[in-house]
Amino acid sequence: MAFRNVMARLGAGSAQVETVLTSPDTTPGGSVAGTVTLTGGSVAQQFDQVRVELVATVEVEGRDHSWHEDVTFGAAAVAEASTIEAGEQRSIPFGFGVPWQCPFTAVGQWHLRGMRVGLRTRVDIPGGVDPGDLDAVHVRPLPVQATVLEALDRLGFAFRGADVEKGRIGGGELPFYQEVEFAPPRDLRGRINELEVTFLADPQGTDVVLEVDRRGGLLSEGRDVGGRLRLTHQETDVAAVAARLDAAVRQLGARRGWL
Repeated sequence: MAFRNVMARLGAGSAQVETVLTSPDTTPGGSVAGTVTLTGGSVAQQFDQVRVELVATVEVEGRDHSWHEDVTFGAAAVAEASTIEAGEQRSIPFGFGVPWQCPFTAVGQWHLRGMRVGLRTRVDIPGGVDPGDLDAVHVRPLPVQATVLEALDRLGFAFRGADVEKGRIGGGELPFYQEVEFAPPRDLRGRINELEVTFLADPQGTDVVLEVDRRGGLLSEGRDVGGRLRLTHQETDVAAVAARLDAAVRQLGARRGWL
């Protein structure tokens, strides 16, 4: 899949950079690979570095308002300081690992609204940086994460939305975390407003962080994080995972007094 050209303004002659991914699809803990092709313009041009970056758009909450910003959480240098000659074409393969706690952006054929993870090609040139465009990378959930989503659906929790928030929770390795939000099933309506799920994956499995009745988010001062369930990557039986999730939610409810 060819990404649209990123015009690197290297001065007169307008050298060009094109990035082509081997595949636009990946998973947490997977990889991103492709080729960057540099094509010289009408004159030789110097650059300090060409690199590709994995970027997520995250929500930042202030006192009175919130905003979004792009955060880089993976990168690979494609080319170091060099000169691209007029008319020269240079193709350079690249590849790097995707962090285990990368947000997923699509489930099945559905893109999760509000989720934005992409690849950006940056060209460092004397006197400045051309940041290029951000092109989508489709991050699909790990099998165990997909099992949790299916199990919650089976329990009657209805998907409501997802977002990526700046900050850290216990066990988090990135400067942001993903929250997947669910409306409660009929028998829990009026007792909880919402169930929020955060996945903290690693090579052995994933922690499933459960939070209910949101009043300011996981990072609010003095809040209990809620329930936490540990699953290995091999635990993909939907019925078994549903039973564990149901028990965890009800245990949390009993502890907090709404069950």
